[in-house]
Amino acid sequence: MDKKRIIRAIENIEVPKDKVFKSIEKGVNTQRIKRRKVLRYIVTISAILFISFILGLYNPTMNKVLANTPLISQIFKGFNDSIGVKLANKNAVTELNQSTKKNGVTVKLTSAYFDGNMVSITGFVNNKVDSGHNAKGEVSFDVNFNHSKGDHDSWTNGMTTRLSKVNKGYNFQWKVDYPYKKIKKRFDLPITIHSINGIKGEWKFNIPIQQEKYRTDLLIKNKNYPKYNLKINTNKILTGKATSSLIYQTEKIYKNDDIYIMKAVDNNQNIYHFENGTTLSEKMKGNISHSTIRVGMDKLRADSTKLTFYPQLTISEPYVNHQFADHPFMIKSKRSKLAMKVQQIRRVNNQIIIDYHLMGFRGKLNKHRLDIIANNLQYSFRLIDNRYLNGKEDAYSPGLTNHSVSHNKVKIIDEKKESYQSTFNIAGEEKIENFNFNNTILQFDFTSFISAKNLAPITVTLHK
Repeated sequence: MDKKRIIRAIENIEVPKDKVFKSIEKGVNTQRIKRRKVLRYIVTISAILFISFILGLYNPTMNKVLANTPLISQIFKGFNDSIGVKLANKNAVTELNQSTKKNGVTVKLTSAYFDGNMVSITGFVNNKVDSGHNAKGEVSFDVNFNHSKGDHDSWTNGMTTRLSKVNKGYNFQWKVDYPYKKIKKRFDLPITIHSINGIKGEWKFNIPIQQEKYRTDLLIKNKNYPKYNLKINTNKILTGKATSSLIYQTEKIYKNDDIYIMKAVDNNQNIYHFENGTTLSEKMKGNISHSTIRVGMDKLRADSTKLTFYPQLTISEPYVNHQFADHPFMIKSKRSKLAMKVQQIRRVNNQIIIDYHLMGFRGKLNKHRLDIIANNLQYSFRLIDNRYLNGKEDAYSPGLTNHSVSHNKVKIIDEKKESYQSTFNIAGEEKIENFNFNNTILQFDFTSFISAKNLAPITVTLHK
């Protein structure tokens, strides 16, 4: 889901160098975590010097009054967390003073807040983590919430970690999307850290979470998009002390299509921005996928009576398969005008080299866009021994271990003709044992190359 959105953002991004360098000076380093299908969830963030935490933060006397002093606001300012600042100023942040030590590594949790869509937890880990596997200045947490295990943890989808170097250790902030449909006013959140920088220990905590009162605005409105076999049902907005959350439903033929709310504008021309959404429920009814999504947004103003939402669709493309030995050949996208002509396939020792060019892009591609396409091509191919495919479309399926390769090195051959060359190592970490041209298929995913579609706006009246 995030992969497609990131690609679109990169294509249009303008880099404000001055602001970037100022952020570096502040010591804020943020990474959005998205779990891969076969990789263990690990959060790794590079630490940067951040001085404003050094004095007094972990003085036990000061911690007793942390949530009631301006210091907590400064903590959130240091992490560039405007929501935390607002909640701290309204005394809506819970002070924590929980500390656990395992194998010389001390973890201390210092604060928590919840405002309807996002849970924030701040803490400290001491310098002992530098003796782990990571390079000095890096901290990796292998963590689960609410007694979940491994990758089966809805709390860690889209988890954000921020880190700063301080005296005798590192301060950190975790932000996690609240994953459940029903919002509890008060609950305890169990947390287990299994390892830090490879140092195992089982650091366990039980964090009290409190949701302040929130306002509900109903905005029932359905919008059909027949061209894309899609329907969006807006439902309601929940407003807390610092943020709001939009809840809406989607009905779609293509289950893996993604619908984002890019922005909203109210009757007073105030603009509201949105975060990534959390899928609260998903089920199939016949051939229609029904999903309920909650997405964080800027706090809805009390005087707003109407909202216009601007949704955007990213299209998911089914994999296209073609027999490997039968070349040259053409493969075409099923939901766009894109196509790829494979001109030559050859083997040199343990390398498979494919020459091809892409077609169907609108307008002339500049160097920046060509580089992005080349980067995405590294992850859009699969070479698979079809004797082991057995109906599986995903090259990461366990049955395809040692019988598929999903990564390649890309070279731009001719920019004007949009010609590329991909080289696959079939005897590397991923491999195809007993490789044979006649038993191999080329599998290609056009999804990353299909432009997002701006959908017609949805205007709704708020019913308070």
